[in-house]
Amino acid sequence: MSQPDPNALPSGMQINASIKPAYETILTADALALVARLHRAFEPRRQQLLAARLARQARIDAGEMPDFLPETKHIREGGWKIAPLPKALERRRTEITGPVEAKMIINAYNSGADSYMTDFEDSNSPKWDNQIQGQINLYQAIRRELTYTNEAGKEYRLNDKIATLQIRPRGWHLDEKHVTVDGQRVSGGIFDFALVFFHNAKEQIARGAGPFYYLPKMESHLEARLWNDIFVMAQDYIGLPQGTIKATVLVETILATFEMEEILYELREHSAGLNAGRWDYIFSCIKKFKKNQDFCLAQRGAITMEVPFMRSYALALVKACHKRGAPAMGGMSALIPIKNDPAANEKALAGIRHDKTRDANDGFDGGWVAHPGLVAIAAEEFQKVLGERPNQWERQRDENFGAADFLNFQPEQPITEAGLRNNINVGIHYLGSWLAGNGCVPIHNLMEDAATAEISRSQVWQWVVSPKGKLDDGRKVTADMVRAMIPEELAKVKAVVTAQGENTATYDQAAGIFDTMSLSPEYPEFLTLPLYEAME
Repeated sequence: MSQPDPNALPSGMQINASIKPAYETILTADALALVARLHRAFEPRRQQLLAARLARQARIDAGEMPDFLPETKHIREGGWKIAPLPKALERRRTEITGPVEAKMIINAYNSGADSYMTDFEDSNSPKWDNQIQGQINLYQAIRRELTYTNEAGKEYRLNDKIATLQIRPRGWHLDEKHVTVDGQRVSGGIFDFALVFFHNAKEQIARGAGPFYYLPKMESHLEARLWNDIFVMAQDYIGLPQGTIKATVLVETILATFEMEEILYELREHSAGLNAGRWDYIFSCIKKFKKNQDFCLAQRGAITMEVPFMRSYALALVKACHKRGAPAMGGMSALIPIKNDPAANEKALAGIRHDKTRDANDGFDGGWVAHPGLVAIAAEEFQKVLGERPNQWERQRDENFGAADFLNFQPEQPITEAGLRNNINVGIHYLGSWLAGNGCVPIHNLMEDAATAEISRSQVWQWVVSPKGKLDDGRKVTADMVRAMIPEELAKVKAVVTAQGENTATYDQAAGIFDTMSLSPEYPEFLTLPLYEAME
């Protein structure tokens, strides 16, 4: 292990982290020069867009309600389409997701899914070692060199037939705190993208795919424009034709719903469609309307894709995509297979089947799963609707969706003590795991990531603040009630973690963070921001 040689870094760059063996294969001078160039060109715009988010939030807190933008009406009414897609992205009936850990990468590649979205964001704890080892893992996997041997000696290797790779960098709000240029932290998203693109884009093309990405957490078409301009500069930097990069945008904020066509338009030469990122979407709705006294969502289990605001958002996404010749990708149910309980497992698999049946019949071209054991079920449900067609881009929806449809936030009940405790329990459990370096955690037979943890703490915060935050037995949810439950749920979490043979060292800290994040007078914007500052 060593510290980076400052003489080998681009001028003005510092890396404030240790360089382990093999890290230098990723942190090369030429790759880091691309990071520095993109930072200097686009960091001012990133900061302006983040400031615009805060200004928009202040207006919403003051009572402004979102609506379609009058200044982009000509885009919504224009006759444009996105650029044609490469063959590797025409069929995406099943997409599996997971962090950039070696075993996960191999299992996902081998899962039988059409596509694999590997994740530097919500399902990955962004420790320095996780980020750089993830880059190494992808470098090796793309060249079919990645192997993994577990503690029992079982070896994992890539199959001959593997999924098409798509890569999710971090969102605009996240920094890479270990790397600075001219004294400023670089964007986590730019850092992730630049390294993986520089080292692998040409290799991916040579192997019949290409540099394909998923873009998270956007709140406006101007944020999509920023990504598009980054793609243009990056392609020029390594000598690729414009339009080689293709990117799918996760529509996981309520504000992006009003700008879906504009987002497709901004990325039209580089677009691979939109995805209905449901869990972050629910979190976004709570966050945006947290101070609205009339807004109060029921507990998480009651907010399904069938409730009015979620249904409208999903169908509007299909309409926008197919109108513009773009793939419409369904989101992910958090259900996973359940070992050692056949009845519970059958119920979970039935839930997955229902989710994918609905998406296929609604017009989605594919959907996400969280576990290799669910790929076959998802594929079967899309097969029933699509037959031999790779997608259903030709299917057009004719409904008209307005602001009232997207803002019809129902149901408001039930909120139960069990639901409140579940939020506390999941929040502490996930935060403890995240602090230990694992960002994708099965909890109570659901696959949890940062998005579902955000829902957990946000609902608790809102139920305390909102006059409608009452349990079904009439009790008002209060800070004192929550604080009394936190140590009780912490004890339950520790018991589970101990029974699994894992260390509980991070869970007391997690409980303290959950207390702060769910009970602070002013709502903290993102759970992961203070968490990231607290980790190594």
